[in-house]
Amino acid sequence: MVVGSDISRYPNTPRPTCRGYLHKRTQSAILKGWRKRWFVLKHDGYLHYYKHKKDEGKCRPLEVTKLEGAEIGVDTSLGKPFVFKCIPQNGNRIFYFCATSNQEMKRWLEAMDKAVHP
Repeated sequence: MVVGSDISRYPNTPRPTCRGYLHKRTQSAILKGWRKRWFVLKHDGYLHYYKHKKDEGKCRPLEVTKLEGAEIGVDTSLGKPFVFKCIPQNGNRIFYFCATSNQEMKRWLEAMDKAVHP
C-alpha cells in the first residue's frame, strides 16, 4: 500500500484528484465550530483528511471516508457562504465543509461528484 504522495518513488501511483484546505464543521460534545483541515480526494474515491498539509504522507489521516454513493451538495442552512455537505452512503454522519471562495467550492463539488458516481 502506498501512503502519501511520494510520486518520485512510485511514479505509477495516480495523483489525488483534488487536494487543499477546507474548513470542516466540528460537532463534538466538547468542541463546536469550524476547523481548518487538509483534504485529499484520491482516485479510488476515498476522502482523507489531516490536521495539516505537512501531515500528508507522514501521518495517518484523521479520517478516511468513502464517497461512492454519497449525497453531496451546497448547503445554505448554516448561514455561511461557500458551505457544502457530504452524507456518506452509510448515512451515520454529515460532513459540512466551507471553502474560501465559490470557485474553490465548485472545484471540490465537481471532484466529489466524480467520486460519488464513478
